[in-house]
Amino acid sequence: MALNSPNEGTTTKAIEEQTSKIPSVVFLGAAVAAMGVSLTLKCLGKDKNALFVGQWAAPFLLLGIYNKIVKTEGHD
Repeated sequence: MALNSPNEGTTTKAIEEQTSKIPSVVFLGAAVAAMGVSLTLKCLGKDKNALFVGQWAAPFLLLGIYNKIVKTEGHD
């Protein structure tokens, strides 16, 4: 039994059309910036905030990979 809604294809296509306009370097830059901010916060002794911001790097990189796949493989 498929759990896909009838609008999933349209919604996904619309999202992919918009995200494919973002250069991949933006996601890499966001990941590096998150690591830099995390390091700065750690040096300032704000350990919990540093861990929180440091965890943003992986999602930014994953979004960059998804963006690259959409650009190279295209969307439906």
